[in-house]
Amino acid sequence: MYIEFEKIDSNLIVHLLGELDHHSAQEVRHKIDDIIDKDAISNLVLDFSRVTFMDSSGIGVIIGRYKRMNSKKGQIAITSINSNIKRVFELSGIFRIIKTYDKIEDALNFS
Repeated sequence: MYIEFEKIDSNLIVHLLGELDHHSAQEVRHKIDDIIDKDAISNLVLDFSRVTFMDSSGIGVIIGRYKRMNSKKGQIAITSINSNIKRVFELSGIFRIIKTYDKIEDALNFS
């Protein structure tokens, strides 16, 4: 899993590339948390446009970041989900607590 970070004001955009599974989950978790804790991040956007595979460990990463942002009175959004990843999200019920958007630009307009 390769991760790129982009900070726009108090928004952190995390571009994920590759497989988000039990092999990469811990590294992804630590890298995102380091930036959230170090910088004044109010909103977290996870870009899934280049994620090729995700298992339940990936859901754990997302739920953990949701809880972290919630405790900081921040928000989290997910963008650009392909059909395979969308199915994992649907089965997990994550859409009930986290907003999804087609494009990053839409996600940056948190409401």
